Amino acid sequence: MLLGLRTVIFPVENVEKARDWYRGFLGSAPTFDQPFYVGFSVGGFELGLIPGTPGTGGPQPLWGVADIEAVHGQLLALGAKELEPIQDVGDGIKTAAVVDPFGNRLGIIFNPHFKTSDVR
Repeated sequence: MLLGLRTVIFPVENVEKARDWYRGFLGSAPTFDQPFYVGFSVGGFELGLIPGTPGTGGPQPLWGVADIEAVHGQLLALGAKELEPIQDVGDGIKTAAVVDPFGNRLGIIFNPHFKTSDVR
C-alpha cells in the first residue's frame, strides 16, 4: 500500500551546481549532502539530487505552492525555462512546469483543496 509522496529525485550532471541552485530557490540548506545524493526537506517531503542524466519525461510530480504566479516568476528569474505555462485546470486548481537549469521538469501546483491533515 502506498503511503503518499515522500521523495522526488532529480538526476543532474553536476550535483554541486544543482545543490547550490536549489539551495537558492528553496532558501534552505540540504538536510543530506554527499557527492552521490543531496536531499532537501520541502514541507515534510524530500527533493533529492543524484548524479545522472536529466530529462523532462517520466513521472511528473507537482510541488505545492501558496502563490503559483510568484513562484513561477521566481523560477524563471532564477534561470528556469517555461515548459508548461500556468493553467487553471478547474475548481480553483492551477498548475505549471518549468525546466530547471539542469534539464529536469519541475512542476508546481496551487490546490486550495489540498489538506495537509491528510498527509501521513
